[in-house]
Amino acid sequence: MDSGKRNTLAAMVVLSLAGTAIAGPGGCGGGQTASACEGKGDNTITMVKHENAADKDIVDTAVSAGKFNTLAAALKAADLIDTLKGKGPFTVFAPTDEAFAKLGTATLESLLKPENKAKLASILTYHVVAGEVKAADVVKLTSATTVNGQRADIKIKDGKVSIDGSNVIATDVAATNGVIHVIDTVILPSDKNIVETAVGAGKFNTLAKLLVATGLDKALAEKGPFTVFAPTDDAFAKLPKETLESLAKPESKEKLAGILKYHVVAGTRIFSDDAIKAGKATTLQGGSVKIKSEGKNVKIDGATVVGADIDASNGVIHVIDTVILPK
Repeated sequence: MDSGKRNTLAAMVVLSLAGTAIAGPGGCGGGQTASACEGKGDNTITMVKHENAADKDIVDTAVSAGKFNTLAAALKAADLIDTLKGKGPFTVFAPTDEAFAKLGTATLESLLKPENKAKLASILTYHVVAGEVKAADVVKLTSATTVNGQRADIKIKDGKVSIDGSNVIATDVAATNGVIHVIDTVILPSDKNIVETAVGAGKFNTLAKLLVATGLDKALAEKGPFTVFAPTDDAFAKLPKETLESLAKPESKEKLAGILKYHVVAGTRIFSDDAIKAGKATTLQGGSVKIKSEGKNVKIDGATVVGADIDASNGVIHVIDTVILPK
């Protein structure tokens, strides 16, 4: 995932039974409120269900808890209140006020400005998953595709659950239109587009140069989403030198563009597991690439995927070790 995302591990998730309060070993439970069950000093659950949680939607449940004032303000600034009060269902990984405070006052004030509304919405929707995913199901996952479009990593270690490095500190807070899991750190999606992500990686210099030569760098910087099978510099180096030189000539621009478009699927993010299930994908060039699993490797036509599911703000990148050529 994007290097800007935080990587901290600490809190323990306690899975609750239906209709019971979430509690840590400190003895919280029963019908206690959130404020009556915090500060136990054992890094377990610091919030329990409200007795009337199931009578309120996600937004009202969060507001009534008294620990999500910044989240509520951010949802309002991003015009997402009505969305999360809608039918759903939704699963929300909700950062506490303390979680938002970790971002710093200057960052928070900047995000809440009208001119940063789109960026704020992108961050907030990265905390939302469509459908209701209870804690018992979360622990079976390695990632979750968010409403933002990007995937967040889920890890379980020593009985502790984290999403993109943020500790899950309370689970299964019921609402009429979904469920809330409380986290201790704001998780951040990638804010770099496909081209910026590739350039920043430092191993796609040839690809970046050729995209500029064909004008496709501008297309791949647009909203998308796109799925890109990105050949590394070493992959391009496998082509004969005279072939590369020929493709770089102005008169070969259309042919070069066709080859590059054959590495792009437009209009969707295809993550690796979905790609294998599909078995093929229609490219921007018009032809279809074959996708299959061979032992521990995934093949795109004749190329091997050597890096998968690299998120960008407008799509996803899969790194391949060979340039694939349209039929």
